[in-house]
Amino acid sequence: MSSTEQHPVHFARRVEDLSESSIFHIGRRAKALSDQGHDIVRMDAGEPDFDTPRWIIDAAKQALDDGYTRYTPIAGLSILKDAIRNKFERENGLHFRDSEVMHSCGAKQALFNACLSLLGPADEVVIPSPHWGSYPAIAKIAGARIVEAPTRLEDGFVLTPETLERCMSERTRVVLLNTPNNPTGQIYSRDALAALGDVLLNYPNAFVITDDIYEHLRFGSEPFTNILNACPSLKDRTVVINGVSKAYAMTGWRVGIVAGPELLIAEMLKLQGQTNSHTAAVSQVAAAAALNGGLDDVHRMTNRFAQRARLVQEGIDRIGKIDCQPAQGSFYCLPDFSRVIESLDEVEDDQELGEWLLDELGIAMVPGSAFNAPGHMRLSFAANEESLQKGMERLQKAFA
Repeated sequence: MSSTEQHPVHFARRVEDLSESSIFHIGRRAKALSDQGHDIVRMDAGEPDFDTPRWIIDAAKQALDDGYTRYTPIAGLSILKDAIRNKFERENGLHFRDSEVMHSCGAKQALFNACLSLLGPADEVVIPSPHWGSYPAIAKIAGARIVEAPTRLEDGFVLTPETLERCMSERTRVVLLNTPNNPTGQIYSRDALAALGDVLLNYPNAFVITDDIYEHLRFGSEPFTNILNACPSLKDRTVVINGVSKAYAMTGWRVGIVAGPELLIAEMLKLQGQTNSHTAAVSQVAAAAALNGGLDDVHRMTNRFAQRARLVQEGIDRIGKIDCQPAQGSFYCLPDFSRVIESLDEVEDDQELGEWLLDELGIAMVPGSAFNAPGHMRLSFAANEESLQKGMERLQKAFA
């Protein structure tokens, strides 16, 4: 008998209350099946299937030759902070001082830093759903109460001001926004954000955290709108989070960028200084090069994603049992598989459907329950066209 069996280990409540992400579970199973020789169509991935542009890699190689191998300031190298401020001014029309920007180890750490700096046990955080699964997990770690703000397919999965108003209270400390959205692929228009801003102005103690990581992955002609573009009066209580992971295919470089009120940034830096301090110096130089280097490669990648979004939507439209709002951005859509689930005797919910699709059709998709969207499946088109076409044909053969 092991020592842990004799003396059971008691873990902290903050981790015992967390559940394994369905995203990682499906990904792990899909990889295992692929390694065993099964033909698995991967439509679960949360990262671009493109390589980091060569000129960014060259900048990183040069940085190593130039000695960028040591500790950096917690807020980031000056070249990166300058690039962050210039990016927000050039692309978003937002002006920030040096003390109002910082970098982080990916956008997720920026979210974590902001939430742990703002939220306590008596606070509430409003999260529109469907949503990325890490949002409520981070809020839970912070000890806050989660208030789900439901969106509807008929509203384009966009939070309405009426729903937001019903979710707000004097205890609301944070409202989380994400556009383009993971997992729905939908985008908030300027008018939609302005309407939310009108509600938020009535709650002066509430901060807005806007996750803009998919900013450049948009398929229409409308320019990107940030909540601060639509409602500049919120600047003293808005945290803008972005990064290079999705737009520049730099997921493994782990660089997020943040802008917000100086006092909050100072608190986030204190927290970051006691955790991982900063991401690798070479990654920071690469991120600065990306932010300063133009968007030609980003636009080429986005055009490919737009083509894939059309391929997927056309395939789904041929299946009467599946409904789907066409993706406007990111590289996801969120089809409703409720009628498919009802048609399968051996499947009770989207979690079981995820396993069934993997085992019976060789398709990996993430169950919608991971995003508080039961009955749906998140479909990622961060995969080559041949694989996506194969996946659509398998779904059509099974359910059309």
